[in-house]
Amino acid sequence: MKHGRIYLNAFVMNCVGHQSPGLWTHPADESYRYTDMEYWSELARTLERGRFDAVFLADVLGVYDVYQGSRDASVRDAAQVPVNDPLLVVPVMAQVTKHLGFGVTSSVSYEPPYLFARRMSTLDHLTKGRVGWNIVTSYLDSAARNLGLQRQVSHDARYDIADEYLDVCYKLWEGSWEDDAVVRDRNQKIYADPAKVHEIGHQGKYFSVPGIHLCEPSPQRTPVLYQAGASARGRAFAAKHAECVFIIAPTIPMARTYVRALRQEAEKIGRDPAEIRVFSMFTPIVGRTQAEAEEKYLDYARHASYHGALALYGGWSGLDLSQYGPDEPLQYVRNEAIYSAVEVFTKMDPDRQWTVAEIAKFIGIGGRGPVFVGTPESIADTMQAWVDEADVDGFNIAYAVTPGTFVDFVNLVVPELQARGLVWRDYAADTLRGNLYGGRRHLPDHHPARQYRRQGQGESADVGAVAGTSS
Repeated sequence: MKHGRIYLNAFVMNCVGHQSPGLWTHPADESYRYTDMEYWSELARTLERGRFDAVFLADVLGVYDVYQGSRDASVRDAAQVPVNDPLLVVPVMAQVTKHLGFGVTSSVSYEPPYLFARRMSTLDHLTKGRVGWNIVTSYLDSAARNLGLQRQVSHDARYDIADEYLDVCYKLWEGSWEDDAVVRDRNQKIYADPAKVHEIGHQGKYFSVPGIHLCEPSPQRTPVLYQAGASARGRAFAAKHAECVFIIAPTIPMARTYVRALRQEAEKIGRDPAEIRVFSMFTPIVGRTQAEAEEKYLDYARHASYHGALALYGGWSGLDLSQYGPDEPLQYVRNEAIYSAVEVFTKMDPDRQWTVAEIAKFIGIGGRGPVFVGTPESIADTMQAWVDEADVDGFNIAYAVTPGTFVDFVNLVVPELQARGLVWRDYAADTLRGNLYGGRRHLPDHHPARQYRRQGQGESADVGAVAGTSS
């Protein structure tokens, strides 16, 4: 099997209702504790016990207000609102773990790269090199309006901005401070050598950043780069920049189609396609017997919210499905939201037409991703099939109820995967990139970010990667 193991992320959000709208009403769900530090520290310990690579923290900066032309359904059903800042829970989880990584979502559309680069370097320092960045361009008009724009910037233009945004961040993280700039010489009273700290002198179409990075080099310098764009423009962006790509596909054939296109795009630009770790989302519902798992699924389904599901889908797709009858099939419409949210239910499976009611039911548990219902053995079989047939490398595991979904997976499914040699029994490194890439702490020299490195800052700087020591 490629890479020797299945990679695991927990897919969460700093909110009440993430991918399963209405499940906050289930008596076993504790998502209401999302404002408590104890909730996050307990979850982190559970995931590290299950040898997860990372917690993948989603985020949005607006409300889902497309459905029925109102944000009321989202607010009523807690469909990703209220939602708190994802970055602020990372130190809480890092404090109680040693190896678990943290992939945080942050948009290039609304925060200047100069400020964001400092925030990520700070987190990389505090976590000793366990941070990743899920690069998003945002898709909600409500976010754009609340952040001073009349409407969302067009889809492809957002990626043009993102390309330059990353150039600025790369210059700050990789090129501003040389590896040996910090000397900490008490006798000569020199903390850092000014000759080895450089202005980046960036003057572009969207950003002007003349000065130095405010932070000394962090353990990874550039955080692990995640991306989730599924459109043609998004795939091109991911093929160029991403180390890890997050996909959402209801079936193996749909996932295989996307992964093949992504890897071909990477190969086209001279990148090794196997270098990209692809994570597919799914929600596991585990029982010690198949009957127990199916009963658990039916129990959860009774709590799913029809209107909450369509509120989420309205935000993802830009389509107000209250304008359709429940039994009316969805037709493809292109707009400036998430292209794949429409394509997956219209164009990607030409043999099936999804009705509004079917979409609402599907999204009710697990969002747009599949739900695996079964015993530890059958879920492990399904995961292995996705790896073998869809060419994914791992999974973003969403929850129906939290923390119960993760506790069940760690207690029941992980031991089965470990017995098959598909999930490791211990971590290999102390940094996130080290665990994903065999001990390597920094980006490889062929990554576009590394063009900004100063002379002498090559792969040799990765000495000490397994220990996760600072540069």
